[in-house]
Amino acid sequence: MANMDYAKIREQYRELTELLIEKKLTITTMESATAGLIASLITDTEGSSAVLKGAFVTYCNEAKIMQGVPAEIIDTFGVYSPDTARAMAKACRAAYRADIGVGITGSFGNVDPNNADSVPGVLYYTIDFRGRLNTFRLDLDPLPTRLDYKMKAAGEVVDTLLLML
Repeated sequence: MANMDYAKIREQYRELTELLIEKKLTITTMESATAGLIASLITDTEGSSAVLKGAFVTYCNEAKIMQGVPAEIIDTFGVYSPDTARAMAKACRAAYRADIGVGITGSFGNVDPNNADSVPGVLYYTIDFRGRLNTFRLDLDPLPTRLDYKMKAAGEVVDTLLLML
């Protein structure tokens, strides 16, 4: 998507970080599909160390399990499922004792040969705000680059966070 507005998404993350600072809220992420981009965008704003407690990039199933996602969730529902996104958000929020946990999982432009539930362009993300969980499905049209997929997903997450706050 050549017309994706990266600058707009970066500006929304600046707004989010400033809002979190103002409201004295902390955030953490457990990212698979976005590979840490959401946490990185949060830290692009001065003062972000007051709100981002830490983050996990859990690209493989084993990494998710090592950081607190129950193996049974992945075995029962698949790694690319709303259930796994919920478990990721809960696990990272608990690990860092943050107000907000974000978990995101899914496949971009290709099928993951290691996971049968891989559907290209389908992502799930959950925002755990002090124990209240909201889970979303994101269906992405084909995009030219992996960065485009990651930025599109990060843009959807920040839209949701800004609405929630």
